[in-house]
Amino acid sequence: MMLDRLELHDAQLDSPLGRASPIVKLGVAVVWLIGLAFTLAWVPPLVLAGAAIAAGVLLGSVRVRTLTTSIAPLWLAALGIGLFNALYSTSNGDPVATTLVDLGVFRITVLAATNGFALALRVIAIASVGAVFTLTTDPTRLADALVRQAHVSPRFAYGALAAYQAIPRFAEDLSTLRQARRIRGLRGSWHPRLLVALLVLAIRHGDRMALAMDARAFGAGPMTHYRELRWSWLDGVVGLGALAVLIVALALGR
Repeated sequence: MMLDRLELHDAQLDSPLGRASPIVKLGVAVVWLIGLAFTLAWVPPLVLAGAAIAAGVLLGSVRVRTLTTSIAPLWLAALGIGLFNALYSTSNGDPVATTLVDLGVFRITVLAATNGFALALRVIAIASVGAVFTLTTDPTRLADALVRQAHVSPRFAYGALAAYQAIPRFAEDLSTLRQARRIRGLRGSWHPRLLVALLVLAIRHGDRMALAMDARAFGAGPMTHYRELRWSWLDGVVGLGALAVLIVALALGR
């Protein structure tokens, strides 16, 4: 399931991308996203997607199979988004526009297909960058970096970390509820009552987590930190390299 727990291998965490600051990698993802927003060309998203995948495999020690499994559903969704935008583009109603495909009810113009394909490529690039970021970043280290390097509120950072780590529990709770229904002689397939049961379990998990954080006096005063986080030359190399790749990609798309 897509909600299964994601366990990073030691090779991924000890790789150059794994040792780089999560803030730098998050900044790279944001800057690349902003760069893609200023272009409709095909080349930039292709270059950025290829660079992200190559960096994940070569610099992040991510297995090709793991990366493919993570990206494939996102790529299919991106192609669906591109096809939907091509089918329902306003340019399809323009009688002057050049027709690419005429399916009777649906008419797709060259402009609509071009814009839809360009949008799909941008979504593919964003999905590739997000997958590589997830597969090379420890969530706990990301929360620590947000607090100590980006000076984000600890309540927000560690609260988001707790919520993120609680998401895979929904899959375990759903499996348990379905098995319980089968034991009672009911069908184990999807049923609306499962939503209510999942909501109750989520509230119970959240309540226990809040009590555990209060018991440790979270937010009551100065905090000590288990990990030492410092900026390093590797962060500069990753940031400058990513910026150079973005500049080259945008230049090729002009």
